[in-house]
Amino acid sequence: MEKETTDSSEEIELYEDNFETTDSIDVPELLIDQIIGQEHAVEVVKKAASQRRHVMMIGSPGTGKSLLSKAMAELLPKEELQDILAYPNPEDNNNPKIRSVPAGKGREIVMAHKLEAQKKAQSRNMLMMILVFGIIIYSFYVGQLLWGIIAAIMILLLTRQFMPKEEMMIPKLIVSNYQKEHAPFLDATGTHAGALLGDVRHDPFQSGGLETPAHDRVESGDIHKSHKGVLFIDEINTLSLESQQSLLTALQEKEYPITGQSERSSGALVKTEPVPCDFIMVAAGNLDAMEKMHPALRSRIKGYGYELFMRESMEDNPDNRKTLVRFVAQEVMRDGHIPPFDQTAVDEVIREAQRRAGRKGHLTLKLRDLGGLVRVAGDIAHSEDAPVATAKHVLAAKKMARSIEQQLADNYLERKNDYQLFKKMGSAVGRVNGLAVMGGDSGIVLPIMAGVAPSLSNSEGKVIATGMLKDIAKEAVQNVTAVIKNVTGKDISNHDIHIQFIGTYEGVEGDSASISIATAVISALENIPIDQSVAMTGSLSVRGDVLPIGGATYKIEAAARAGIKKVIIPKSNEDDVLIEEAYKDQIEIVPVTNIVEVIEHSLVGPEKERILEKLKSISSLKTGTEMPEVVPV
Repeated sequence: MEKETTDSSEEIELYEDNFETTDSIDVPELLIDQIIGQEHAVEVVKKAASQRRHVMMIGSPGTGKSLLSKAMAELLPKEELQDILAYPNPEDNNNPKIRSVPAGKGREIVMAHKLEAQKKAQSRNMLMMILVFGIIIYSFYVGQLLWGIIAAIMILLLTRQFMPKEEMMIPKLIVSNYQKEHAPFLDATGTHAGALLGDVRHDPFQSGGLETPAHDRVESGDIHKSHKGVLFIDEINTLSLESQQSLLTALQEKEYPITGQSERSSGALVKTEPVPCDFIMVAAGNLDAMEKMHPALRSRIKGYGYELFMRESMEDNPDNRKTLVRFVAQEVMRDGHIPPFDQTAVDEVIREAQRRAGRKGHLTLKLRDLGGLVRVAGDIAHSEDAPVATAKHVLAAKKMARSIEQQLADNYLERKNDYQLFKKMGSAVGRVNGLAVMGGDSGIVLPIMAGVAPSLSNSEGKVIATGMLKDIAKEAVQNVTAVIKNVTGKDISNHDIHIQFIGTYEGVEGDSASISIATAVISALENIPIDQSVAMTGSLSVRGDVLPIGGATYKIEAAARAGIKKVIIPKSNEDDVLIEEAYKDQIEIVPVTNIVEVIEHSLVGPEKERILEKLKSISSLKTGTEMPEVVPV
């Protein structure tokens, strides 16, 4: 059964309000109102901002974690902002004093001290000049001019060495919020300890009147610059445990002294009074970020804040499509160098959002990648001096802005085709064209071979799989052997089954090749050839049910590019398929529900009917069995 695919104009309903270009679309001023598809996260962030709670966001890259953090900073009150100054400590030079003042006052205080120091320096210099000229004039009258000049030089040197320097008493403004409209937002992703926690610069001249005062060498860290604002740290697990422990201390105490981070630096001797750092922390990362995160730090965030999981897709309905129209308008406005998009271009962007969602009835929320497509399409339109970007430019952008994985997949298919690593015509026993996904957005053809030989062991046969299989793929191979026993009724304990994945130099992970493995093994066991113009993908239960997989669209397109005529996919993925127009007439899509249907559409030859009757009589499966809907991961 070939899956019918609808035209893009049918897939995308008319909006309630049609538009000519995105210039006519209103873009909200506040960042929080520009967030697309993360309504729950927006609600949580608003509450966290009003109550000054910490937030941890977990999700895939490009789902809006950093934009939400910036939006949070906009929601914080501006009137609470402060400047922080470091003062010299007459009692202990290595323990500078810290003072907080309202935002903007710090600059005034520093300027006032500089002006006062400048006046004192001018008065002192004037007195010295009078004294020097007096000595020289006196020595001239007494006939000792040379000694008078020497005495004047000595006095100048001694006063320069021992007289107090007014500029050393000028405080240093280490955190300034002068003329800032919103609370500070600091992105501390990937920073080292000094940039995050503050540092004290090394002083190569530590004596002799050439030294730099300790307070003037103090440098604030991101935790101090984000005082009364938001500190955003993505990939929180990449921070060292020591930095995470210090971060925890800053969160608890809301102040953290600055000291030199290098033990070999003279700055290690300096430690300021505690510096205010009352910030809201937004920690972000992928799912693996929680594994390497300091447990006490996560407990602090969880106990005094919120944890969020960022959605990767949203329901495909007219309202959400309208938000994607606004998203395109926002990207055009932010870029500032590309022309507006007309409705045909926006429709094509929405169609791509459907494809990238990988789920029926959904639109992707990985909007950073989608925004890249918008910018490339805009660049193409700009290079052609087009007043607006159209669907033609978006389609051209899809070809030009291919990911590295897509380019690798094309080279992979070309190389395998040149060396005939997979076949697309004729038939062969124990050889099947599987399909796989590379990098999440590109498909490849994965040739799989199977062979059956008498067991070398007297006790039982073995299943030997090669091709750098990883854990899930190895488990899938074991499950397939159970399926073969159940649906064929054969005793394979006295056989060794060899399964080879061809050309998988980067390894194989996942179970989407299960039906391919089962078909190859059954073909080898029964000596029945497989149609090589067929490719297949699908997971398999131990009862022989074909279960859904991910990346169905990309796998089908890869098969079409390779010249394959028919693709077998799980029935559950039928509505997930949104292939490009160019491939629709090149390939037949066959949805199946069980292994019997897979065998029916893949095996050829006079023995095919025999094995089908055998499978139907032995197994409890029937062609067309209804399967419950399962959402693919």
